[in-house]
Amino acid sequence: MNTPADFSPQLSALLNGTSPLHHLGVIQAQGEDAANFLHNQLSNDVLLLPVGQSRLAAFCSAKGRMQASFILVKTAPDTALLVLSLDLLAQTLKRLSMFVLRAKVKMSDATSQWQLRGLLGDSAQAAVGSAAPWQTTVTDGAHAVALYPAVLGESKTPRALWIAPAGHALLEGPEVSPEVWQWSEVMSGVTLVSQPVFEAFVPQMLNYESVGGVNFKKGCYPGQEVVARSQFRGTLKRRTALMHSPVALEAGQDIFTPTDPEQPCATVVLCAERPDGQGFDALVSGTTESLQTGWRAGGPDGAALSLIPLPYDLLADI
Repeated sequence: MNTPADFSPQLSALLNGTSPLHHLGVIQAQGEDAANFLHNQLSNDVLLLPVGQSRLAAFCSAKGRMQASFILVKTAPDTALLVLSLDLLAQTLKRLSMFVLRAKVKMSDATSQWQLRGLLGDSAQAAVGSAAPWQTTVTDGAHAVALYPAVLGESKTPRALWIAPAGHALLEGPEVSPEVWQWSEVMSGVTLVSQPVFEAFVPQMLNYESVGGVNFKKGCYPGQEVVARSQFRGTLKRRTALMHSPVALEAGQDIFTPTDPEQPCATVVLCAERPDGQGFDALVSGTTESLQTGWRAGGPDGAALSLIPLPYDLLADI
């Protein structure tokens, strides 16, 4: 199987410019209790997040399973935006609103009020410079959030999320297709939960503890005990790996290993075609044991997946 160890010149040229992100939506939390409310619901610290900055966070069930995940941007002391997969927005908004009770916060669908663009290459560099992931730059009311870069071999392409009020002038730069943006997301090793994998994972199964999505020192939130126990008692047996596939894969699809053909050992989180036509790349969450014996698409005798190094180190289990 051809799994290039670096970006080709053709790929590098494509990874530059801005892309519309129509697959994402925005939930707004506004009110004097907004930060405290979100702090008590999500896997990351919101109370200590400075205005104008961002964090990755998960919203879990009582069993610690991710029902949604967000790039959270605190735009004012009493306002935060939750950028999430659009196919989960309605149900997530409904569930979060159930917990408001007497808190002074209003949850609403603010998707129409904001423009979301993905920035790649020079466009990302111009917006966020060399900022670390989740660091945010605010310019003329627009927020540019540094994301994990797309990495293949020695090549690294900067990525950023641009959030601006509706009607704000768009950034200059070449137009990048949504398909190329999705591939860059796969190659960053960090993605948001979507409907096909609703409640499929605890945060560590998507490596969230290694990419700034979980704060183990904050107070309780739904599923917190399960998430903490997975980390501190060594019970975590699944991780997300970056894989190359000769065939297309779909989010939620089962993956198998030849040594245990009766049951799936992993689940596809996100897949995208490589823009140069050399197969597909995917984020796949599965058991670390089965990864050693090989992952197959479609069944134990299906197409073999090839491991690509993650662009970040995994936090060691405690």
